[in-house]
Amino acid sequence: MSQSIAFIGVGNMGCPMAVNLMKGGKSVKVFDVSKKMLGIAKDRNLEIIENLDDLITTDVETVITMLPEGKHSKDVYLGESGIINKVSKNCLLIDCSTIDIQTSIEIGKKASEKGIEMIDAPVSGGVMGAQKATLNIMVGGSKKAYEKALPLLKIMGKNIFHAGDLGSGNGAKICNNMALGIAMIAASESLMLAKRLNIDIKKVHEIMKNASGNSWPISVYPPLPGLIDGTPSNNNYRPGFSAGMMNKDLKLANDCAKSVNAETPLGKMALEIYDQFCKEGNDTKDFSAISKVIGGNAWDYPID
Repeated sequence: MSQSIAFIGVGNMGCPMAVNLMKGGKSVKVFDVSKKMLGIAKDRNLEIIENLDDLITTDVETVITMLPEGKHSKDVYLGESGIINKVSKNCLLIDCSTIDIQTSIEIGKKASEKGIEMIDAPVSGGVMGAQKATLNIMVGGSKKAYEKALPLLKIMGKNIFHAGDLGSGNGAKICNNMALGIAMIAASESLMLAKRLNIDIKKVHEIMKNASGNSWPISVYPPLPGLIDGTPSNNNYRPGFSAGMMNKDLKLANDCAKSVNAETPLGKMALEIYDQFCKEGNDTKDFSAISKVIGGNAWDYPID
């Protein structure tokens, strides 16, 4: 029999992840508060359930959540009609949301008190990674829970890492995305400077890919159109990974740094840049659209 999975949160990332599980032979039922997202999920042949009460039953073997913020995860798991009050002790809980560490630990502790295993398993790789099942997945939780979840995680991702105890997955993801946010700004500044110097952008891009200035935003996800096919910069900055989500992750990183008295000046500056970008109405654009404001609107292409 195929494994019974309840998948909650089928947005830009969650939907292709659920589709890959279905293609992997699992019995997947999905729910989202957005009727639009449920419609898209239905078009992709996923079995949709229109309310959580019907989705979460005692015969569900695994629950996977992909939600925007910690408050959403906390409500879904610990609320009045929360998941941990409905599933059996044999059910595995996998929260793929990128949220604050303390909320992950709180949810996991409540689940553990009921004898339910849980991991936090945030992902990296964007919509393209979700579609191609090449996500990087960072896991926090017991070794037993990690090994139990591993066959499912391998269906959705390519590189699976056990980062440590519960909350460590989100901690690793927050650190990674702080570096990513900084690197995207650095890539944008470098390409902007090349443009101002009247050097062929494509040649500079090729040089940087093969030199010490290389980074993921340069080699895989460049912020300028015309460099790599299939990237959001070639699709009017349709996410992808939105600027709003990057801003959220940079805020999480800033809060983490404060909590342990760590100095992260570049992370703080990246947060200020993305926060202003989002306040100007760009939160739904891909985070690589930050290139549009680097260097005083140096680019000659639109993002609207």
